[in-house]
Amino acid sequence: MATKAKAKSSTTIAERLEALANLQQIDSEIDRLLTIRGELPLEVEDLEADIEGLEKRVEKLTGELKDIETDISNRKNEQKDAQAAILQYKEKQNNVRNNREFESLSKEIEYQELEIQLHEKKAKEAKAQIAHKKEVISDVQEKLTGRKTDLKVKKAELENIIAETEKDEEKLKKKSEKAMKQLDDHLKTAYQRLRTSAKNGLAVVPVDRDSCGGCFNRIPPQRQLDIVQKKKIIICEHCGRILVPSEELED
Repeated sequence: MATKAKAKSSTTIAERLEALANLQQIDSEIDRLLTIRGELPLEVEDLEADIEGLEKRVEKLTGELKDIETDISNRKNEQKDAQAAILQYKEKQNNVRNNREFESLSKEIEYQELEIQLHEKKAKEAKAQIAHKKEVISDVQEKLTGRKTDLKVKKAELENIIAETEKDEEKLKKKSEKAMKQLDDHLKTAYQRLRTSAKNGLAVVPVDRDSCGGCFNRIPPQRQLDIVQKKKIIICEHCGRILVPSEELED
């Protein structure tokens, strides 16, 4: 009975290792398909972010431009009001009864003339700002047009690659999900953690030429024997990857 129980336990570990190796092969093939896409997805994302930023900048600059134009319009109206006030004050001067009233009206006229001069100066400065902002908007819009052209090209390239690999990727993803279900929660967590931390996405590696297939550090003979026998799950003491016999990961 003890021998049977031991054999059952050994088979269970072996099946887990085979399931892990199978899952790694499937996920590595998915990685290969994603590699074909290269940096295109990131380039597309970066271009979309650039376009969004440039569009917001154009929107902001356009709003500022409208505010300046409104300010110029308001100043023109205030100049007209000041000119009208001057005419009224001058008319009143014709009917004053003493010098004090005349001087008081003269000061009002002088004040309104200064207001007109101030509005003219501010309007002139605002027109210079408008010219500058229009130039900036033109430059930003030119960049925006260029980015949109680049995005169109990159998206077309990406869509062509996705069209070529999408069916295979979907099949492999389904296989990966199915293979993942064969693992217990502990192994799932360990596998996903290793996959995430490894640059090449390899969580399960073979022993190749007496060394770990992940970090290439030498594996002691006794551990190699344990790996071949598949009686327990062995991890590399250097990189933490799960080790399996080389034939488990052969194409």
